[in-house]
Amino acid sequence: MTITAAADGSALGNPGPAGWAWYIDENRWHAGGWPHGTNNQGELMAVLDLFRSTAHVPHEPLRILCDSQYVINCVTKWMPNWKRRGWKKADGKPVLNVDLLRQIDEELAGRTYTFEWVKGHAGHALNEAADERARACATAFQAGAAPVVGPGFDGSLPRELPAAAPRAVPEPPAQAPEPVQDDLFGVEVPGAEPREVEAVVELEQELLDPETRSDFGQLAYLLHPEYREIGQSGRLWVRDEVVDALVQDPELSVSFELVEASALSPDLIQVLYRTASAEGSALRSSLWQRADGRWRLRFHQGTPEA
Repeated sequence: MTITAAADGSALGNPGPAGWAWYIDENRWHAGGWPHGTNNQGELMAVLDLFRSTAHVPHEPLRILCDSQYVINCVTKWMPNWKRRGWKKADGKPVLNVDLLRQIDEELAGRTYTFEWVKGHAGHALNEAADERARACATAFQAGAAPVVGPGFDGSLPRELPAAAPRAVPEPPAQAPEPVQDDLFGVEVPGAEPREVEAVVELEQELLDPETRSDFGQLAYLLHPEYREIGQSGRLWVRDEVVDALVQDPELSVSFELVEASALSPDLIQVLYRTASAEGSALRSSLWQRADGRWRLRFHQGTPEA
């Protein structure tokens, strides 16, 4: 019999007092949190604790409902490559929240599970129940009170949980790229390495995550100050208009299919991909520019497919 549970996280201030929770029904749920953490840490901890809480019934498949595409992508898409690279991203920098991700990876062994994205704050009963409990824990830590942690899966709780959220791993200084041959002038110039192209593809996918799209600070970090976008209607958007629109309506449910990603120059990478949703499919082109040691999206255009 499949166990269906919603997992959710909450952070007041992000980072700030943080909570997490998973919820099956009124008799089976668990919640917790920390005085200081992020929303993503709460989302990951809810998934980790759900696996631990059901470890004594490993034959029961888990159907996990998440409103965080970050968590779903971490577990179902990105972790294998991160592990292969020694828990490093494609650009060689450490993976954030690696402590939680390593533990989740250990818990996956021998388990049958699926992840399903659900729209947050949209009336989904299980998601709303998990969100309510996660936020209640965050609020309790904000007030210095003891949170209500729930009964667990069958009246018992898993082994002791961390009293503090894992600390982010500091990123090492970026290394200079290897020189490549310039076919036009016949001289060597620094070029974008394959791992940098992979990193930009991951950044492009991050921008499809509703959690990223709702985060004003993260959008400001990823979008170049001179960012321009030609929308599917043909309208030209400037950076501030795009940021405001995404923050007000961040929800998105699309699939991502990479067509091609390549370096056009040492500091310019183009990503061509296809998205598909209930409204149809579109071909998209993004230009990422490296400035001040980091990649930022400079231009994007989407064209509906016939």
